[in-house]
Amino acid sequence: MAYELHYWPAIQGRGEFVRLALEEAGADYVDVAREDGIDGMMAGLDRPPHPPFAPPYLRDGDLVIGQTAAILLHLGPRLGLVAESEADRIWTHQIQLTIADAVAEAHDSHHPIASGLYYEEQRPEAARRARDFRENRIPKFLGWLERVLATNPAGPRHLVGDRLSYADLSLFQLVEGLAYAFPLATERALAATPKVVALHRLVAARPRINAYLASERRIPFDEDGIFRRYPELDG
Repeated sequence: MAYELHYWPAIQGRGEFVRLALEEAGADYVDVAREDGIDGMMAGLDRPPHPPFAPPYLRDGDLVIGQTAAILLHLGPRLGLVAESEADRIWTHQIQLTIADAVAEAHDSHHPIASGLYYEEQRPEAARRARDFRENRIPKFLGWLERVLATNPAGPRHLVGDRLSYADLSLFQLVEGLAYAFPLATERALAATPKVVALHRLVAARPRINAYLASERRIPFDEDGIFRRYPELDG
């Protein structure tokens, strides 16, 4: 039975981290809202007994899982994208949660007051928030990932162990998103994190990921998703 990914059909957003894992593994999956519209996706939010809070959520048979990090925690061992030891699985999950923090802060750089307000209604606050994000938080998150790579006992090619994990794929997507939204600030931060750059390139060159990025299944970045390019916020 194919996995069912339920997420908004026209943005990458948080669902893209799950798509990358499914694509890398060559998994059989359906991107439901892109094929059938959003009505079914929204109806699934009321599914008992464990209704997801919001998309993305994944259906695996009778199991419904919400939250990107929880979905990847479930998929990791099934797709061969996490190590076998409990310690490595927990560590991979911790890295994913930290990446989720970075993603949330990227969103809040352009919506610092309320998600229900337009960016244009909170420009002054966004300017202040974005300055801290580009000057302090982007270097801190990427610097931490650089240290994780540098201290990996198996070597700096991967975040955990000596083979690809879903955390590596998520690092790739984080860098892609930051480079779109904050090209100048991200270029400066990446200049100090060569191991992050190397892993980003390694993931992009993987055959299935490379083919996915060139396909119509890869939704372009735009100003409706989490990573939005407002040049004035890039300093």
